[in-house]
Amino acid sequence: MLGPFFSSSALTISALILINIAAVQCKIPTTLDGPFEPVTVPFDRSLRGNAIDLPDSDPRVRRRAKGFEPEQISVSLSSNYDSVWISWITGESQIDYNINPLDPKSVSSIVHYGKIREPVMHHEARGYSLVYNQLYPFDGLQNYTSGIIHHVRLTGLTASTIYYYRCGDPSIPAMSEIFSFKTMPVSGPRSYPGRIGIVGDLGLTYNMTTTISHLIGNKPDLVLLIGDITYANLYLTNGTSSDCYSCSFSETPIHETYQLRWDYWGRFMQNLVSKVPIMVVEGNHEIEEQVQNQTFVAYSSRFAFPSKESGSLSTFYYSFNSGGIHFIMLGAYIAYNKTADQYKWLERNLANVDRSITPWLVATWHPPWYSSYQAHYREAECMRVAMEELLYSYGVDIVFTGHVHAYERSNRVYNYALDPCGPVHITVGDGGNREKMATEHADEPGNCPEPWTTPDPYMGGFCATNFTSGPAAGKFCWDRQPDYSAFRESSFGHGILEVKNETWALWTWYRNQDSQSKTGDQIYIVRQPDRCPVPSKVTKGWFSAR
Repeated sequence: MLGPFFSSSALTISALILINIAAVQCKIPTTLDGPFEPVTVPFDRSLRGNAIDLPDSDPRVRRRAKGFEPEQISVSLSSNYDSVWISWITGESQIDYNINPLDPKSVSSIVHYGKIREPVMHHEARGYSLVYNQLYPFDGLQNYTSGIIHHVRLTGLTASTIYYYRCGDPSIPAMSEIFSFKTMPVSGPRSYPGRIGIVGDLGLTYNMTTTISHLIGNKPDLVLLIGDITYANLYLTNGTSSDCYSCSFSETPIHETYQLRWDYWGRFMQNLVSKVPIMVVEGNHEIEEQVQNQTFVAYSSRFAFPSKESGSLSTFYYSFNSGGIHFIMLGAYIAYNKTADQYKWLERNLANVDRSITPWLVATWHPPWYSSYQAHYREAECMRVAMEELLYSYGVDIVFTGHVHAYERSNRVYNYALDPCGPVHITVGDGGNREKMATEHADEPGNCPEPWTTPDPYMGGFCATNFTSGPAAGKFCWDRQPDYSAFRESSFGHGILEVKNETWALWTWYRNQDSQSKTGDQIYIVRQPDRCPVPSKVTKGWFSAR
């Protein structure tokens, strides 16, 4: 470890020297050394991996709760350190042609919590509950109704403190065992969580179980899941699976989705997310179309989001603070142009960020803007055209995305040009899902897609015009690895972000095929606020530190 770090207002020359010496001794590059010449690690074809889903017979996904005992328990953050959400499910889900939903009012949503584990937890919080359905009015397609989903918000918490909790309904009685979580640090330039795990495109395969095992081994304080959660929509409602979304179920009248995969996923993940807060943003596999043009129903029902606390009216976009980091979670599959509610919310949100309190500004969404892989190449270009200038003007430091099933880290970039004040874009769609890895690059001969094939129908029209400079001048694809692409590799894995102070953060990517101590990619991301000034905060926002 590098020892103590300080805010820039108090950062001494000797402290800066200490950081630099440590980076040199560990041979860890920094963004100050960049931009870097593009690097591609050759694909090892022995690493295709076991892209096979866990069966419903696996004991890690079987329902062990009895009656209305809580299961699929998880913790998520509110907008600040002094509040969290506890979520869980009671009662059995149903999948059949005729379903009879449970009554959410039949079971209370109660959490007992406190700083002392035994003998009694002195605080009680009550929340709300719901049931959702996945309905198909077609012959042969089974319908689904969930168990009772509970969300309870705990408030008045102390920063950086371990709390113990039990959830359920004590009147039945049906209470969980005792779990614990640790609150985030108070927002401030010297205050950061130890490790933030970053994963995307998980699913529930044997590859994914390795990813989560390694992630747990790295002891994160917070986990970000950048979309594509369960891949339940790769299944028919009778449980039959497919190897890919685009090639599956072409004869059915609507694209089916096997909702029980959500329950399996929730049970498997409980070991991690009942103790470590998880923050989720939607991906394309969460669309899950059903009757009456309903989409994203499972996603919006199963997770608690700090939407209201962060001034958002949607589960698709919201923000929260974690110590001196302000996270912005954006929705790629909802309107994002300048007249849309999301864009207007983002303008207000960014204008209220006080960089003297939360120096780091991190944004996430599912499909990458800067990816050199053939898969999904320039698919999100309309979103980039609409939002990139706004994010750049407020000095976003890092962008995390998924969607492409590989790993890629960019140089600092803005509008396809290398820019010392642009963010570092990191794609981590390598969690280990059933659709396997992306291995082909758009800049390789014969791999450049036809431009009109690239837009995603859920993300708007065609916005990807030709490049205007460099080796891709007048072309839709580069003829070599793009300058913006610093490092790319087709392997499954996860990432860890460790913010050290208000200007230095360590990013590490771990590959599944390696031991947990070996790094696949590592770099210090260094902010330069003197070189890249950002607008001052306009007014004191609802999410500022207290």
